[in-house]
Amino acid sequence: MFGLDAKDTRLLIIVAILTMLAPFILNPFPEGSGLAQFNAGYPDLMQRFVIFGIFAIVFNILLGLTGYLSFGHAAFLGVGSYAGIWMMKLLTMNVIPAIIVSVIVAGVFSLAVGWISLRRSGIYFSILTLAFAQMSYSLAYSVLTPITGGETGLQPKITDPRILDGALVAGETPRANLFGLEMGSSFELGAGSWLFTFNAGYYVAALVMLASFYLSIRIFRSPFGMMLRAVKSNQQRLNYTGLNAKPYTLAAFVISGMYAGLAGGLMVAMDTQVGAERMFWTASGEVVLMSILGGVGTLIGPVLGAGAIKYMENILSKLNSDILHTWFAFLPDGLEDFVVTLIYPFIGKGWHLTLGLIFMGVVIFLPGGLVEGGQRIARLYGRKKKSTDTPDGKTTPAE
Repeated sequence: MFGLDAKDTRLLIIVAILTMLAPFILNPFPEGSGLAQFNAGYPDLMQRFVIFGIFAIVFNILLGLTGYLSFGHAAFLGVGSYAGIWMMKLLTMNVIPAIIVSVIVAGVFSLAVGWISLRRSGIYFSILTLAFAQMSYSLAYSVLTPITGGETGLQPKITDPRILDGALVAGETPRANLFGLEMGSSFELGAGSWLFTFNAGYYVAALVMLASFYLSIRIFRSPFGMMLRAVKSNQQRLNYTGLNAKPYTLAAFVISGMYAGLAGGLMVAMDTQVGAERMFWTASGEVVLMSILGGVGTLIGPVLGAGAIKYMENILSKLNSDILHTWFAFLPDGLEDFVVTLIYPFIGKGWHLTLGLIFMGVVIFLPGGLVEGGQRIARLYGRKKKSTDTPDGKTTPAE
């Protein structure tokens, strides 16, 4: 289906089902229950899941296929965001032109950065991309203040021209929309003690993520993807055969940059406040963590890694000592205080400690990330089932 083999088609269908049913899957606990704070089915978090899923997919095309580690992809995310917000200020609040221009501008910028950075490889390539990201952040934060808004950032204003939209009614605020459908509009469905929220912006971003996932599968399985794997395997040997690897690596770099611009445009569509912090080097480091945590070089791994990290960031950071005391109230007072004191550094503002421990465990015991963990469990289950179905080797005499 769609030019995919049966295995890839099943994977695409599974991702599509999980994405479409996310409001149900991410809200497993009833509202008002003690575990309701672990629900993640609210629009802002679901939108971050799919947008950073796109960001991680694109990064995996570069790192997973070519082996080039970039610390500068946050620059393309930020450039795409700024391009998108300017389209909303000058042309229309419809998200389609903003997303298209975000992809184009990020692609042009990534072409310039890649043409220079890919003259080196290994750690020198990583340092060059990091330098470009930090220069972009500094320019956006201070030098290019008339264009970027500096420290305060940019957002649509009533006084913006918006040529295609026309003047707003007095008191009306500009809102991102898709041909009139506001990205912030939601529909709530109550079922007993459960409350499920269906957000328009989430489903728009989810459809874009599924399209991005499909294109990444086609790239992985294409002759172009095989050539990129050859670059990762042994670029020097490839050069000895007479093939120039640079056009392929540059194409992969530009594709990943355009994907990052797409993620930046979607971020503008969901949140029309754009600041220079999106270009800071920590954003590039975060997408590296997502790819490694999920599984570098795998198709679904980056999506899983993005979901895991964004879940921990938004859920674990909300926990505090009062919630812990509520959970462990059944323990004796002294033991309750001890347990809370032991756990507290790893939640709230200390959720990064939990992420760090999980990341170290994955790197040490599961080098293939969460995907490898799932494969090990599947193999273990398969061996148990096989041993159950296999005869014990004893023979029964014929009567």
